[in-house]
Amino acid sequence: MAFIPHTADDVRQMLTVIGVSSMEQLFDEIPESLRCGVLTGIPPALSEQEIGRLMSERAAADGQPLNFLGAGAYEHHIPAAVWAITTRGEYYSCYTPYQAEASQGTLQTIYEYQSMMASLTGMAVANASLYDGASALAEACLMAVRAHRRSKSACVLVPRTVHPLWRRCARAICSNQELKLPELAYDRASGLTAVNALAAHAGSDITALVIQQPNVFGLLEPVDELTDWAHAQGALVIAAVNPTSLALLKPPGEWGQKGADIVIGEGQPLGVPLAGGGPYFGFMTTRLEHVRQMPGRIVGRTVDLDGKAGFTLTLQAREQHIRRAKATSNICTNQGLLVTAATIYLSILGPSGLEQVASACQGRTSELVERLGRAGAQLRFPGARFHEAVLTLNRPCETVLAALAGQGICGGYDLTEDYPELGHALLVCATETRTSEDIERYGQALARILSGDRP
Repeated sequence: MAFIPHTADDVRQMLTVIGVSSMEQLFDEIPESLRCGVLTGIPPALSEQEIGRLMSERAAADGQPLNFLGAGAYEHHIPAAVWAITTRGEYYSCYTPYQAEASQGTLQTIYEYQSMMASLTGMAVANASLYDGASALAEACLMAVRAHRRSKSACVLVPRTVHPLWRRCARAICSNQELKLPELAYDRASGLTAVNALAAHAGSDITALVIQQPNVFGLLEPVDELTDWAHAQGALVIAAVNPTSLALLKPPGEWGQKGADIVIGEGQPLGVPLAGGGPYFGFMTTRLEHVRQMPGRIVGRTVDLDGKAGFTLTLQAREQHIRRAKATSNICTNQGLLVTAATIYLSILGPSGLEQVASACQGRTSELVERLGRAGAQLRFPGARFHEAVLTLNRPCETVLAALAGQGICGGYDLTEDYPELGHALLVCATETRTSEDIERYGQALARILSGDRP
């Protein structure tokens, strides 16, 4: 049966009131050539039982491979309490807190999340979240243009060491809004943003410089030097960071002499499980002077006449609340459910727990690089890194990854398409979820494959 609340009689009465004879007449302004007609590609309807069985079969077909893939989405241990609480009805079904007096729990959760993210990144203020890390980069570029009114170029420098999928997303969103996103080359020996690439833009009108830390190769960029260079050119700094790494690394608010101006990133590592395509959530923090140019919404804390704490939507610079021409974004919601999970995750771990997770990731990655090196892989970039590393192989990564998949191992991310100049380059990742036994199994499998032996 169709889950539609209106009976056939209800529909007839509504059509009579508005003066049409059928539902189809409501769409008569759409030309026939633009209508899809019969949807021949949709299979016959299934019952709930059949759907359940189909989904179970699809999930089983994916298997549970031993995962060494990162590249922007990371497998971390998530305490059972995180989603046990997040999926309670009062969290699971809540939506936009338009009515503050009836949404105090939701508003407080978002406020606590904002406070944690501002503290973690070393910035003054955070918004209630964005769609994901990639779209957050695009929003940061647009925000930089609004915030840096002295710059007339709408030019944001984006190093090639920024994740390629993030760069593509930023171009797709920003290119039709007259932003220029020239890419900066990286040094082939170190894997870091090249100094001579920056020199070519010295003295020109630059709106902002993007710095990803760690970069797509897992390497640690010289953030102090890059931040000070950008500020010396009169440009803003957009920091793109992994939130887990901030338990060990200097927060963007302390980069260089003045700190970053806008900080964004992907929040998936904070209590959100891996899923095909998400949903994940993006975060954004900034300096107080740029707060009115930040997209999305901000929750604030106040007190009532009796001195009791209360929470409310403090800033909503969106087209739903103000004149469209004044809106900073078309973002109409935030990833509230995932933000709830992240807030609970950070509350359970606390600063010391998050630091332990980050330290374990560091240790496992070093162990992984050493073991795969003995299996025949070579470390491409020797510098300091965080839980990811680039290895080069003696044959195409595609064939190696396929062979590993046949042994139940997800071996990493093939960089060949995005960085062909690196040769047979493979990005591998190890988090705290990998054990020494897992790493040994990967090492033995890779050694057999690279030596040409059959498994």
